[in-house]
Amino acid sequence: MARVPGPPPLDGLRRHIERSRLAKGASGGHFVRETFCMERQDAREKAREWFDQWPKAAYWTEVESWRALDGDRIEFTMRRLPSAD
Repeated sequence: MARVPGPPPLDGLRRHIERSRLAKGASGGHFVRETFCMERQDAREKAREWFDQWPKAAYWTEVESWRALDGDRIEFTMRRLPSAD
């Protein structure tokens, strides 16, 4: 009688994913990210500071995400490639 194989064991895949996540967490991943929550004008100035300090062409700097909160506050995350710092 032929045995029908079940799904393949996933233990090896789980270990590989966990090692990968731990390695990225230790090194900070591929990007440096920082999240801010400030008044709209201050948020614009902070984003300009990032683009001035880490130009988009060299560091792939971008506003990764943002959302408007009550009271004209903006929560946003800036992202860039790490430098030699």
